[in-house]
This record gives sequence, structure tokens and C-alpha cells, in this order.
Amino acid sequence: MIFLTTLPLFWIMIAASRGGHWGAWMPSSISAFEGTCVSIPCRFDFPDELRPAVVHGVWYFNSPYPKNYPPVVFKSRTQVVHESFQGRSRLLGDLGMRNCTLLLSSLSPELGGKYYFRGDLGGYNQYTFSEHSVLDIVNTPNIVVPPEVVAGREVEVSCMVPDNCPELRPELSWLGHEGLGEPTVLGRLREDEGTWVQVSLLHFVPTREANGHRLGCQASFPNTTLQFEGYASLDVKYPPVIVEMNASVEAIEGSHVSLLCGADSNPLPLLTWMRDGTVLREAVAESLFLDLEEVTSAEDGVYACLAENAYGQENRTVGLSVMYAPRKPMVNGTMVAVEGETVSILCSTQSNPDPILTIFKEKQILATVIYESELQLELPAVTPEDGGEYWCVAENQYGQRATTFNLSVESPAWPSDTRLQTLPLLASIPPHRGPHHTSLPEVAPVILLESHCAAARDTVQCLCVVKSNPEPSVAFELPSRNVTVNETEREFVYSERSGLLLTSILTLRGQAQAPPRVICTSRNLYGTKSLELPFQGAHRLMWAKIGPVGAVVAFAILIAIVCYITQTRRKKNVTESPSFSAGDNPPVLFSSDFRISGTPEKYESREVSTLE
Repeated sequence: MIFLTTLPLFWIMIAASRGGHWGAWMPSSISAFEGTCVSIPCRFDFPDELRPAVVHGVWYFNSPYPKNYPPVVFKSRTQVVHESFQGRSRLLGDLGMRNCTLLLSSLSPELGGKYYFRGDLGGYNQYTFSEHSVLDIVNTPNIVVPPEVVAGREVEVSCMVPDNCPELRPELSWLGHEGLGEPTVLGRLREDEGTWVQVSLLHFVPTREANGHRLGCQASFPNTTLQFEGYASLDVKYPPVIVEMNASVEAIEGSHVSLLCGADSNPLPLLTWMRDGTVLREAVAESLFLDLEEVTSAEDGVYACLAENAYGQENRTVGLSVMYAPRKPMVNGTMVAVEGETVSILCSTQSNPDPILTIFKEKQILATVIYESELQLELPAVTPEDGGEYWCVAENQYGQRATTFNLSVESPAWPSDTRLQTLPLLASIPPHRGPHHTSLPEVAPVILLESHCAAARDTVQCLCVVKSNPEPSVAFELPSRNVTVNETEREFVYSERSGLLLTSILTLRGQAQAPPRVICTSRNLYGTKSLELPFQGAHRLMWAKIGPVGAVVAFAILIAIVCYITQTRRKKNVTESPSFSAGDNPPVLFSSDFRISGTPEKYESREVSTLE
């Protein structure tokens, strides 16, 4: 047996230290399972000059002094022992060979304690040794787990049981190792200060799922019913894994938003909420909420949750989309243009989601785009009819906003004087240009036949082209109003000279319905020339035929018809469903044939409804 073959090693060490004086050597502590036995190895010595014929010995329990009457465990002279040790104690050693090894059987918890040996050589040669052995009665195997078990790293767990009973040898087996992958088991016998320990080693690679796993070891004794079990829970360290987090979040501006981040790790992680590198909140916990009160569009963006401990870290992100109605549209572009120019107007806004942008003029859709933040309106070769008030309307499911702007289309004339009810020039100057001669004959003025008047909407423009040298003066006479306007009154007359040609333009507003007679007079040092400027087009002929009285009657009838049609259409459309509410919203025109397909285009209304 291993126990018997290795036992002499203890005695060899003791024998080497013999010095011929009173002394004893035994393990300071020894353990054994309840119900089994234990052999307490013991060796003693005495002075060499003492040559006793017979050597006796006594084992005491818990006290070395006989006067205290301690329980006698074993006594070689009389074999009288304390009742607790009757039939349980036996001397294995030969006292004559200075071997005092004691065997205790049928161990029970009350036998645990201190054991002292007293040598009896006869007469006064008796000596109680201070050296003693402490017996520990156990009933569970000792499972030793390393202080740090990390997921993914191989670990060794040991199960140790005392093996100090020569009559019963333990057998070890592992319990609950099935969930630990493919473990390997090694066994060994280890000597420690004269006592023996049976050791079983379990090698495995733990996972995060093994944290808290209950691992057991069982010691059994063949041919007996004795079984002892011990358990230990694994404390597996592992880095954080984020297991709970919001998906992408949509929230209406002004509402409350709560973002959750939960992580699994051992030990607990430090959870941190961040945005654009700025820490918003952090705590050591399994989960962490980030509460956003009354969110605004400025809080729209990507939020990151970082979970970290001493063994690693992980981070995940969540997008927060704050939905809000369009902001007031901004209009960039030329608000004052010259007739014939191309005008480009950009209307832009911010909203989430992107809005439907529409530009109206006089309740007519000029351009629209869907789910875009910008809308460009281009008006090629603008005319006076393009001037006026425009609306840019932005709308999504959360609301609408609108902005108005005015476009002024001017001709090269100077601004009008309200005294004569005139407007800025609405037509470009005719390109009457000729070569400039430094030496030309001086002649009286000649008014060219291309001079004329023309009416456009409520504006009358008169063009007088004069050829003369030196430069003449030009005046426009309105006989019916007894008014004469010359070129010095630049609020009403615009003049330009090129070579021998002088071009003058008179602009009147509010005169198109009954245009007056206009006479152009030009004079210089050599003479004076006058010409009544003809009106071009059928408009002038109609007024000439009808006369002033007929014109007044026809005009009154036309006004009545227009008012009737307008009132009828207004009543009809009020009963129809409105698109925009009253307040600071604009009047909006919608087409029943309105469609959007492909890229954004301009749309015009066919059947329209006027919404007040």
C-alpha cells in the first residue's frame, strides 16, 4: 500500500534529527472522514543514558497533564481507556522502537481535538511531550477553485480529501462537470508533514455561461456505504456584452424619450451614455436609462452606450430621430428684376420628415417638390405679369409653415411718381444704336416713324425716337389733360443718346383702359418737330370706335360680370374641403388633377378651388 511504503520517509527524517533527549515528533494537524479511521504517526526519543527494560506509553486527549485527569485514549500498561475510546484506539507502533503511532477507528465528531503522548520508562522517568497533533473530523471534500476564473482561459480545479486511514482508501469522482465542455481529470497522492492527501484535478475552459455553475466532488469508500460530497460555485469573470438596447427611436418634438442600455458581465460593468464623444450619464449597473425631457431637433442624432469592466468592453449605438413640423421657409433670390431677365428663387426649410414644398402665385401652383428641403423656381425672361406676391409653403404630417415674398419686375425707367400714377419702366429700351461720328452736319430734329405708344395691362409706354444734331430737347404733351412732361422730369421720362439718335420713353400707369393722346415735340437750334404718337394694336382702335361713352358702359358691364363669377366660385369652393387653416397660413390652390411622378416638376392647376 502507498501509505505503508511511504510512511518510513517520515521516520527517516525523525531518526536523522535524534539528539538523545526527551522529544516527540508527530504531525501538528491531521484529518479524516467521519466513520473512517486515522493513523497518527508518532516518534519519540529519550536520553541515551536511560536504558529501560520496558518502555510504556500513554495517549491523552485534549490535555498533557495527568493531574487534570484527561481522557485516556490508549495506555500500554493496563489497557484501561476512557469509554469514548473503548474499542476505537490501538497502538500501531512499537514503543521499544520509539514508535508511538496511534490508530483511531469509527471516528465521530466528538473525537476531534488534541492528542498528547506520554513516555513511561519506569520510576521517575516519565515525560509528557508538549508536541501534539490536532485531529479534524471532516464530512466534505475540499474543493479548491483558483481565485480568478476567466472565460476562455483554461482553469484547474482541485478536489482534496484526507487519506490517512490505512484500512479505507477513498475514491474521488466529479459531479456537475457535464456542462464544462471536455474536461480532463488527473489524480495524485500528496504527502504533507506526515499526512496524506488524495487529490483529483479537473481541467477545463470555462465560458460565460459557466458563471455560477455548481461543481461537485464525491469521495466514496469501496465496500462501504460511506459517501461524502462537496460543492463549489464557479465565479467566472467575463467582459460585458450589451444584451438590451432600444432599436432606432422616433419621437415627436417636445415628447419624453427614454433610452435603455443593459449589459451582462462579471463583475458589473460601467455603463456610459455618450453623444458625439460627450458623456451624458454613467453608472456601475446592469442597466442604465438615459431620459430626455421635451426633446428638440437639436437632440436628433446617434447615441452610444459603452459597457466596460476589467476584462473588456463593448459599445452599441442607437439613432434618435426627432420628428417636427417645418420651420418657417427661407427665400433666397432676386426680388427685383428687369424685364427679360431670368429669375431664380430658392425656397428652403428644415423639417423631419422632409416636407412637401410648393410655390404659389395668385392661387396657382408654380412649382412643387416632395420630400425635399429645397425648391428652386426659375422664371425665364420675366415680364411685368410675373411681378407680385408669391407664397412658399412647407408641409408635413406634423404641421405647415409659409412665407410670402414679392417679386418686382422693372423696366429701365426711373421709378414713377404717385402724383401721376405711374410705375417703373416695364419694357427694355429699343436697341436703336448707330455709329458715333465726331464730325456731323447740324440739322433740325426729325421724329422717326418707329415712334409710337403701346398699352400693356394698366400701363402705357410711349417711345419717341429723334434724329438731330445738335442734341434736341424732347417733351411729351397730353392735350386732353393739359399736361406737358419733358426729359428733365426723370421720374417719368427716360432718355438715351447714341450718335445722332435720341430715344425718350414716357411711362404712364392707370391709363391703359382710356389711353390719352400723346404728342412728342423735339426742338434744337435749327427747328422744332412734333408728332402725335400712334397706338399700336387693336386695343387703341377699339376705343376710337366706341368712344368715351361706350367705353364707360362696356367697362361697367365687364366689372359686373367679373364680380358675379367671382362670388359664385367663392361660394362653391367654400363648401369644398379646405387645405390650409386660417391664420398666418396662405391661400392655397390645389388641382384635382395633381400628380407627382419621378423627379420634382412644376405643376399648374386645372380645376381649382379657392381657399379663404
